[in-house]
Amino acid sequence: MIVSLIGLPGSGKSTVGRQLARRLQLPFFDSDHLIEQQLGCSIREYFEREGEDRFRDVEESVIDELTQKQTGVISTGGGVILRPANRQHLRERCRVVYLNSSPDELFRRLRHDVNRPLLQVADPLARLRDLHTLRDPLYRETAHFIIETGRPSVATLVNMIVMQLELAGVPLKPLNSPP
Repeated sequence: MIVSLIGLPGSGKSTVGRQLARRLQLPFFDSDHLIEQQLGCSIREYFEREGEDRFRDVEESVIDELTQKQTGVISTGGGVILRPANRQHLRERCRVVYLNSSPDELFRRLRHDVNRPLLQVADPLARLRDLHTLRDPLYRETAHFIIETGRPSVATLVNMIVMQLELAGVPLKPLNSPP
């Protein structure tokens, strides 16, 4: 089983994904981290040097590879859903959880983060609102489950995801564990 987390930058995909993987005893994959390893530089540097389209090409290749794994929890980049191939691979090969956060909540979390290329603008809150308006329908189209993040703890979010997976009948035991 592969669980993939999608959502806007700062919605908690990496943090929640790490804890979810630990809880389910599955390997954890952070697509942005794997992309940076492949590029040999930060996403921000690559974005500035090569542009968003080139970055999305690399991201699409990494997502295709990750979604073909047998088991794991994947944390994706916030814009992963912009490419139809990514939406298709995630939807067909994974159980996709959309961590939905309001732009105001994201701004509170990210206002001092200088490593997010799309937020290096004069009005980051307006940018987050625009991103939410643009991307929310694509996240919803891709997701099997939607979790409203609000302010619960990471442990609470992990519990909410596990409960949704259980209610949907998704097998949660690792392949090599006893019944």
